[in-house]
Amino acid sequence: MSERPLHVAVVGSGPAGFYTAAHVFASDVAVEVDMIERLPTPWGLVRMGVAPDHPNIKAVSRAFEKIAKNPGFRFFGNVEVGRDVSHDELAAIYDAVVYTVGAQADRRLGIDGEDLPGSWPATKFVAWYNGHPDYQDLPFDLSGETAVVIGNGNVAVDVARMLALTPDELGITDTNDHAIEAINNAGVRDIIMLGRRGPAQAAFTTPELQELGELAGADVIVDPADLVLDDASAAALEDDRATARRNVDLLREYAARTPEGKPRRVHLRFCVSPVAILGDGKVEAIEVVRNTLVVDDRGNIAAVATEERETIPCSLVLRSVGYRGQSIAGVPFDDRRGTIANNDGRVVDADGAVVPGVYCAGWIKRGPSGVIGTNKKDASETAELLLEDYRAGKLPTREGGGDELERILLGRNVELIEYESWEAIDAHERERGEPFGRPRVKLVTWEQLLGHVRSSR
Repeated sequence: MSERPLHVAVVGSGPAGFYTAAHVFASDVAVEVDMIERLPTPWGLVRMGVAPDHPNIKAVSRAFEKIAKNPGFRFFGNVEVGRDVSHDELAAIYDAVVYTVGAQADRRLGIDGEDLPGSWPATKFVAWYNGHPDYQDLPFDLSGETAVVIGNGNVAVDVARMLALTPDELGITDTNDHAIEAINNAGVRDIIMLGRRGPAQAAFTTPELQELGELAGADVIVDPADLVLDDASAAALEDDRATARRNVDLLREYAARTPEGKPRRVHLRFCVSPVAILGDGKVEAIEVVRNTLVVDDRGNIAAVATEERETIPCSLVLRSVGYRGQSIAGVPFDDRRGTIANNDGRVVDADGAVVPGVYCAGWIKRGPSGVIGTNKKDASETAELLLEDYRAGKLPTREGGGDELERILLGRNVELIEYESWEAIDAHERERGEPFGRPRVKLVTWEQLLGHVRSSR
């Protein structure tokens, strides 16, 4: 092994990226980690994906701040791999490159009308209200009375809940200001969540579901008929699916409630799938089919469409049916799974052979599953493989590292955002929020973010 530090590039600055850095820093190996991020701001979904009314989850960023204080850490913000620097260039100057870029693309429904104005991937709505600079000009029309959310995972619950928050509930969050204004002035009165399978198969976690029942300005509506379990679902609950049991119990409690007449209503529906989004030039309704649940050849509970259909008038559809990673030029990609091709985090080529020095962690490694904490174990496993390969002399020896990357980028007139510049953004946002009792008021456009960096320098 070389006496100089191990040079590692981590592409992506969300939880998986920071947890990867933390694990290698905690080892007995001298290491320098350069974190490369397309945005001027770090933290990934902690900043841009976690619901603004969940400040306790966002508090994990304090651990990331400590990691960034390591003397071997450098942040290269406003740098996009594939645009500003290629994978091949990174692989030529770093001993190891770890991709932690998440799953940024939405899976499609594949139904008629999916691209009508008013039909959106839920992740774009999330990015819009969280202040992602790529999504601030999107024309979300919240004037209609009914919004439909397709899916029943935590992202679906998040967007349904955000639409139902009162001005007081929104006013203490870091939701961007124009989203707060739009939601407060929205005409939305009914938010209908559609689940393809039954309540026992819902993917949301119990705390997320419980929050819906605690909303100050929205009643939760559940039809007791939707909670009658088929034999296979009932049997599954008797196994070890504690979360599913708690969810079903909570849904039964909601079904037994008498609505209080709050200004908005969140309807949780199950065993229905969209078959078409209808409208003349914009979303006007969604057609759904009733499903029945059957056990397939592998013992899984699957939804099978019946002949029973229904049309639900609405003006907004938010689609949350899964996510997939996007390929990066020069990095082997598994198109079927929507992940970088890998074996437990070691990237492999089309023949299954390990690509020396290239790794992945997080959703781009395993697919979109788990919560923020899941990425800690996942990233640690990848980082440990990297260290194992280093100790075994299996990594290519490269020269240059961060100094060479900086030289390349400055030669291309890339406007680098160092960690100190991000700290200036962070401090400014917190100062803006303090007079209003908010954790921060975000800078939400590229012009605002880069402009503040320039002025602070």
